[in-house]
Amino acid sequence: MKIVQLYLLFLVILSASPNSSAQSNGKSLAEKLGYPRDRKLLIVHADDVGVTHSVNAATIKALDTGLVNSASIMVPCPWFPEIADYAKSRRDLDFGLHLTLTSERVFYRWGPVAPKDKVPSLVDENGYFHHDWSATTKINPAEVALELRAQIDRAYAMGIRPTHLDSHQYRLYENGKDLFDIVLGLAHDYKLPVFVVRDWFADHPYLESSLSPADIVLDHTVTISPSVPPDKWADFYTAALKNLEPGVTEFVIHLAFADDEMKAATRERDTWGAAWRQRDFDFFTSPAFRQLLQEQNIKLITWRELAGAPQH
Repeated sequence: MKIVQLYLLFLVILSASPNSSAQSNGKSLAEKLGYPRDRKLLIVHADDVGVTHSVNAATIKALDTGLVNSASIMVPCPWFPEIADYAKSRRDLDFGLHLTLTSERVFYRWGPVAPKDKVPSLVDENGYFHHDWSATTKINPAEVALELRAQIDRAYAMGIRPTHLDSHQYRLYENGKDLFDIVLGLAHDYKLPVFVVRDWFADHPYLESSLSPADIVLDHTVTISPSVPPDKWADFYTAALKNLEPGVTEFVIHLAFADDEMKAATRERDTWGAAWRQRDFDFFTSPAFRQLLQEQNIKLITWRELAGAPQH
């Protein structure tokens, strides 16, 4: 009986062990990068580049400060060619691809890179990506794979050499194992890391089970919520920086200037709109942010560094 009990205990321990998940060899991601386990490392990452000229201009200006040090590009969007040309001329910068399957704005829309007749489940009656995915939206995973590969291939064809992949509106993380496995498979095919955070595993266990020991997993992510009032914007980010946990954290931010173009493109609602993006730009390019990084002993790192980190 004792032998049986010991065997069952062994099976429980084995099933609970992380030997099939990412980063299971005992070293933290910070340690793989050559830092102490308790070091606070930060990526300040601007989403949605390519959506408008305003987003592109604000992102470029923010990257020039060195305080925003990463960004990801939406290939299907109208202002993609502009940022592709810039990214091609600045191979030193940390540009990823913001893989896109929705077109959420009411009056400003975009559609697939792949031929529309090859991805019918991804588009509405007008040929644009759906505004949103509801319970009745039936997305075909094979069409997702086709469209995402088309986006990546177009980026390479336009001269971009991406440092990583991530997902617009987190669609590829929050909608089941099938879609996550597609983006993970593409990341492996193109030898690129994909943005995944350990904090997400509790809500979406399939993320962890799909990953291999060679996959990079960030420790934490921070993004501001629509519930934060505009006059508390700087307070939110200041508190987040002062309470930053050890390990690798990505701040996901959204930049633009609150100019006529951006106001028109986002006029149907304030969330992630022109004023929101101007507030993000103002905080993350400010002397106050630079001073906080110094005071809190926070080290900025990039996806390029993560991709080059040894996995053992």
